[in-house]
Amino acid sequence: MITTYNRPGPLASCLEALSRLDYPADAFEVIVVDDGGSRPLDAVVQPFRERLGVKLIRRGHGGPAQGRNAGAACAHGRYLAFTDDDCCPAPDWLRSLESGLNRDSGALVGGRTFNALPGNLCSTASQLIVDIVYEHYNPNPENARFFATNNMALDAGIFHGLGGFDESFVLTACEDRDLCDRWRHQGHRLRYAPDARVDHYHRLSFSAFCRQHFTYGRGAVRFHRLRAQRGSGRLWREMGFHFHAASWLLRPFRETSGARAFALAALLVVWQVVNAAGYFYERLRSSEPRP
Repeated sequence: MITTYNRPGPLASCLEALSRLDYPADAFEVIVVDDGGSRPLDAVVQPFRERLGVKLIRRGHGGPAQGRNAGAACAHGRYLAFTDDDCCPAPDWLRSLESGLNRDSGALVGGRTFNALPGNLCSTASQLIVDIVYEHYNPNPENARFFATNNMALDAGIFHGLGGFDESFVLTACEDRDLCDRWRHQGHRLRYAPDARVDHYHRLSFSAFCRQHFTYGRGAVRFHRLRAQRGSGRLWREMGFHFHAASWLLRPFRETSGARAFALAALLVVWQVVNAAGYFYERLRSSEPRP
């Protein structure tokens, strides 16, 4: 399932990758949810209809949580697999996710994402952040805690039983963290399937990088409030990750060297600063009395 918004070029690349999956084309369906974009997508989807069972759904712009729920409501299979329009799954992606589900049909299975734009420093830093977060939250691959929605699969019945993605997350932030947390809180497992690979073509400018992580900080406010309400966790227990700078700040120097390592380390500092700024901005904004 793919939710897209005004990115016809990346969507075409994603569909091309899905058409090359090492999986019987008649054994899965592809649902594309156009989340109210201004560019019609019929011409993008049409060339793939002979190779894929593609369904295009167009709806008003409501954000990724609403879009994914709308797509899931139209799906017919036992399992749902999610990726993003700027991702290109590897040929064995679906088989690798299926293998994880065969081991535990009630698990939420998450794969591994790779930065496909190594020449873009901000894209590289963004993927580095994902890798750091995955190492922190998923030290035990058989009992993980978080996967992003650009590479995950799960049982459709359990998904619908949980109410799908929480549509109160109108920002593009934390709806995946919330789903994973609710999944675990209901007694189901998250399992890591690193062989389920997608290449991520997420081109970022510095301003886009800052906006992205500022938004993630904003989304974290609602996420932690909901966790506290259902008793699945508290904010203070997660703060050590951010304060333990050695766990993330030195990472670029272990993976590269020279000016590039210093540039990536600087972007990681920016990540922490703008993420915290987004969090406190949303805390103040949401605590203001309403007229």
